[in-house]
Amino acid sequence: MTHNPKQHGILQAILELPQKVISYVSSAAMRIFSPPDDNYPETGVQPFEGESAKKKD
Repeated sequence: MTHNPKQHGILQAILELPQKVISYVSSAAMRIFSPPDDNYPETGVQPFEGESAKKKD
């Protein structure tokens, strides 16, 4: 029995497809349910330190 390279490539692609789909979905789920990775400072309410607007007469 001879092995056709084209058939081997198709079989390889068929076998790899479920692995790629599972990897894609699981990486998305891990990103959604993992703790946040943003490093923004906690700012809260900031006091106003500028000049007030002119009063209208």
